Amino acid sequence: MAAHPYHRDNSREYLQCAHCALVFVPSGFHLSREEERAYYDLHENGLGDAGYRRFLNRCAGPLMERLDEYAEGLDFGCGPAPLLAQLLEEGGHPMRVYDPFYAPDETALQRRYDFIVTTEVVEHLSAPGPELEALWRLLRPRGLLAVMTKRVISPERFAGWHYTRDPTHICFFSDTTFHWLAGHLRGRLELAGPDVAFLHKSGVDPE
Repeated sequence: MAAHPYHRDNSREYLQCAHCALVFVPSGFHLSREEERAYYDLHENGLGDAGYRRFLNRCAGPLMERLDEYAEGLDFGCGPAPLLAQLLEEGGHPMRVYDPFYAPDETALQRRYDFIVTTEVVEHLSAPGPELEALWRLLRPRGLLAVMTKRVISPERFAGWHYTRDPTHICFFSDTTFHWLAGHLRGRLELAGPDVAFLHKSGVDPE
């Protein structure tokens, strides 16, 4: 992958892909799997957390406006408290969940869905391209992939951005990255909010 320097702070280096504009942390600065899990275990979001519910509704609300009745979905990267899946089920959508640490049931990745939602997940992925391509293949025709992640605005804003202070955040999308991804997947991009992106699949599967 062709990349050039983008930023450096006191603890990490950041590069930017010359093709898709993804800003990412080189692998030498990544936490181990054990360190990553320990950091996630510090999170205190729960199913009864009203603030967490409001936060997730920034994605769930506009998503449900675009779904057919009883559309089936997958919450990929649900974490220890799958509140998003609960919100969508409350809206009438049957859900399954997957998380490599907290819900590692691989059977959830062996079927197809009308929609897949991944909130505050892609910034943790060491190889987001292959992961998102795999999720795209799980979508039925006319499916929708919903991604919630804060987006890079400029190098100047990046330098003081709180999002980079989380050591598990290792890649950062921008509008340009999402437009590139939509073209790569042959999907239609809808930027539904400052941190919500919807990728719509066409009505037929590619050959």
